Amino acid sequence: MKTRTIIKGSWLVAVMIMLSASVFAFPANEDEFADTINFNTYSGKVVNGENGRVLPFATIEALGSNIATVSNLDGEFSIKIAKDSRITEIKVSYIGFSNEIVPLSEFAGAKTKKIGLSPSSVQLEEVIIRPKDALSLMADVLNNIHENYSPAPMMMRGFYRETILRNKNYASISEAVIDIYKGSYTNDFQVDQVKLFKGRKSADVEKMDTVLFKVQGGPSTTILLDVTKNPYILLSPEYAEIYDFEISDVIAIDDKLHYVVSFNQKEYISEPYYNGKFYIDMQKLAITEAEFELNTENAEEAARLFIQRKPMGMRIIPEKAAYRVKYTIEADQWYFSYARAEVRFKVSWKKKLFRSTYSTMSELAITDRTTEGIEKFAGKERFRTNDVMNDKVFIFFDQGFWEGYNVIEPDQSIENAIRRLNRKYLKRNG
Repeated sequence: MKTRTIIKGSWLVAVMIMLSASVFAFPANEDEFADTINFNTYSGKVVNGENGRVLPFATIEALGSNIATVSNLDGEFSIKIAKDSRITEIKVSYIGFSNEIVPLSEFAGAKTKKIGLSPSSVQLEEVIIRPKDALSLMADVLNNIHENYSPAPMMMRGFYRETILRNKNYASISEAVIDIYKGSYTNDFQVDQVKLFKGRKSADVEKMDTVLFKVQGGPSTTILLDVTKNPYILLSPEYAEIYDFEISDVIAIDDKLHYVVSFNQKEYISEPYYNGKFYIDMQKLAITEAEFELNTENAEEAARLFIQRKPMGMRIIPEKAAYRVKYTIEADQWYFSYARAEVRFKVSWKKKLFRSTYSTMSELAITDRTTEGIEKFAGKERFRTNDVMNDKVFIFFDQGFWEGYNVIEPDQSIENAIRRLNRKYLKRNG
């Protein structure tokens, strides 16, 4: 079974990866950016308060503003707040844990403040009666999208990071602050747009055998993971024919009770679709988080979704394609706040012993948003789905490059890779 709508959903991954034997060239650029914001930086590490385990992808929000970020794989974060603001507290939230409100004054004197969250216990007698079945619940969720998400367009600012690894070594790291025109959730014709504001990349790119590996689409593709704005990705009109749904748990997120709805591709469908979970606010029936993974059992079909172009004689076997999206709430409406995509697959050649594993990760955190100054971007300014991030940004060594902009702290492996690649570049061009 294959429908036109589901093919559109598969397009999310179809444009992401391109393998080519072409020559790579860095464009030149003379632009420099300046930022005069006076700000304080507050750094912390989010952990499970009971056992000390790190909590990656926790949401950190500056209360009384739209400023936000997320913790990295090591649970670490930094959030920058203007010195002349009236912000005095941050809120830290994580799936299955109670929120923690932390006064900014507690960061004084600490290089990195450890913030322990307490697991939240759900009292079943307080739980709203569950619907008859998960499928009817999902139908109600889709019907409520226009009510639960922004009816008006807005402008967002976000931080985007993209990495490529060959086996266990980083081959490419690029980062950017981006501006986003976020279309209304009540108007299917208001397409989201992305514009690069400020970006950089690692100072060196390792030779990846004789193959050039490129990620196509960058932030303009990652923003498609907003599954409530783009329901065709997972919840096209045919979703009931493709997936089995089950209400598998009840948990707390942001101190609100949520249904956990698991979905799995039906056994008799051989084409690659998704398996995953929706986290649905019980009161408003809104998706607040989603995580899902492509079924790669049919490797040949899964590969066709990813590969835009490849040399003759190359075989590509997808091993993993995992996605995550999060939303934040304000005044009873949810806003897109974070997306992450991880793809891994093996590459081999006919009649050759050469074999490598390539992995790519892209993540986007919304760090601010506003309903003022709403303006679509001119065509030449937009980052398009066939653009390559690493071709659009340039080499910078300045440690203060991001200045007052909020970013996702790099985890330890990325931080070490940046230092190593920069040292190689300086030694070679010394």
